[in-house]
Amino acid sequence: MQAYAYAGFDKLYQGNRIHQVACWAHFRRKIFENHATSPMPLMIGLLDRIAALYRIEEEIRGQPPDQRRQHRQSTSRSQVNELRSVVDDALRRLSPKSNMAKALSYGRKRQDALTRFIDEGAAEIDNNIAERAIRPIAIGRKNWIFADSKAGGERATAIYSVIETAKLNGLEPQAYIADVIEKIASNWPASRWDELMPWNWRPQEEHIVEAA
Repeated sequence: MQAYAYAGFDKLYQGNRIHQVACWAHFRRKIFENHATSPMPLMIGLLDRIAALYRIEEEIRGQPPDQRRQHRQSTSRSQVNELRSVVDDALRRLSPKSNMAKALSYGRKRQDALTRFIDEGAAEIDNNIAERAIRPIAIGRKNWIFADSKAGGERATAIYSVIETAKLNGLEPQAYIADVIEKIASNWPASRWDELMPWNWRPQEEHIVEAA
């Protein structure tokens, strides 16, 4: 599960049935915030190393999971190991009570989850895609505090999932949903449900008749 370090998720990882893929953006943010208030050469070096990992991700974005995993194993793994050594060395020299030590400890405690993306080609280096997708929900919930009922919350979750999946596939959500509802209402055959999925759906071509 791709997620940040919210303590409420911890029970999900018990028993090793679900494994966390931690978010490098959260780890980087903690280092950057310390750098903004108390700059240190160590912080600049760490930020540069994390930036190098992100450049690798830019090179393989959109490629199949197997290719992403292979590329990460041949490039990112060594860089992550070097970064881990730098963090360990810094923690031995810094006061445990310092803000920088706390920021580095955040990543050190989650090193397994932070490095899991290397061997999981379908995973991302951070949780930013999901966070950007739910930003409108997080902003909107200030205006609609309650879903009225558990069933209402579940329906809202389903609708949000459809909308954001449509966006990820380059579709205009309203046009997609309207067309799919129309097809379902007209007894669309169950054997062709897959054609209505956002990654397969295509808008109907509009035929324009020119005046004679």
